[in-house]
Amino acid sequence: MPAYHSSFLEYGQLVGNMAVLPLRTQFRGPAPSSDLEQDIIDEAIYYFKANVFFRTYEIKSEADRVLIYIILYITECLKKLQKCMTKNDGLKEMYSLAISKFDIPGDNGFPLNSVYAKPSAQSEADLMRQYLLQIRQETGLRICDKVYGEDGKPSKWWLCFAKKKFMDKSLSAPGQ
Repeated sequence: MPAYHSSFLEYGQLVGNMAVLPLRTQFRGPAPSSDLEQDIIDEAIYYFKANVFFRTYEIKSEADRVLIYIILYITECLKKLQKCMTKNDGLKEMYSLAISKFDIPGDNGFPLNSVYAKPSAQSEADLMRQYLLQIRQETGLRICDKVYGEDGKPSKWWLCFAKKKFMDKSLSAPGQ
């Protein structure tokens, strides 16, 4: 069975070799706003449980690089949410995870430097960091909505994926 790929093949801008895709978000950033029913974050959450089992992933478009990053970030979110018993605690944890210092492609700590292009200039690196921050903030918010359903209790059907490593990679350093 092949992995699921992004259906967002039209984009107006690249940062490194990642597509800057429109997002339905309340957070400020370089991504254009979208009024579509589904965006790349919805797609990543939808395909997360199926894609997380793959050790390899063939990149077919620049949007797939965004999808990979979001899937890796969702795993980080689930690791943090395992410790949170309420949605409010989870939202606080997601916010602090999103704004904490993180590596971008080209940094020594970034796990997939072979797949992502290093930003060519400092302005492009700043744009990439802002774009990834915007994605991290919105993904954390949406994953909290998925993990803490109607009853407000954490879903074991989501949290059981916290230990999975997509492509045997993790955005956090070992031991974190």
